[in-house]
Amino acid sequence: MFSMPQGFNVILILIFITGCFSIFCFNSDIRKAKLTFFPYRIKRNNEITRIISHIFIHADFQHFAFNMLSVYFLGSFLEDQWRHEFGPEGGAVHILVLYLLGGIFATGYIYVKQQDNIMYQSLGASGAVSAVIFAAILWYPTMELGLFFIPVPIPAFIFGPLYLLIEYLAMKRGTSGIAHEAHIGGALFGILYVTLLEPTKLITFIELIL
Repeated sequence: MFSMPQGFNVILILIFITGCFSIFCFNSDIRKAKLTFFPYRIKRNNEITRIISHIFIHADFQHFAFNMLSVYFLGSFLEDQWRHEFGPEGGAVHILVLYLLGGIFATGYIYVKQQDNIMYQSLGASGAVSAVIFAAILWYPTMELGLFFIPVPIPAFIFGPLYLLIEYLAMKRGTSGIAHEAHIGGALFGILYVTLLEPTKLITFIELIL
């Protein structure tokens, strides 16, 4: 019977692949343009691969580092939890599906909104990362997380709603050049995924908030 190697880590593999693609595109706008999420071209030219290719490229090293550090810490934690819960193979599959589908789901609202906008393009793993972060928050809501403007760590069940509120306000302002809709979409997918896996997690989360 086939079994995953003990050191096998899906999150690290995703980070490695993302790093390779991102570095490949850092100094080439032509390469980058072929992989971005471009709703206008997806709709008119049927360039479906852009729906997933944008997850693996970043604007610059800072953008890449921020996303990958975030997904490394919480993603590795969640992968360990799910390997224990669902077995090595099951845990690996769940974290992979969460990441990839989270990144795709995060672009749904943006596609509907921007499909006729020839000027709109976006890139980065923020939606996928947000899905992993919120899945981890729902799975273990009492862990402590930090916000860059709050020096003291706060419980995840407080961090989550606060983060979503900040993203929503930033989205309504609409002047940052950041796809806040993708962050929110990814977060909602992460919450949905964990709820489907283990409905009691959502109930516990709500009870902690209330």
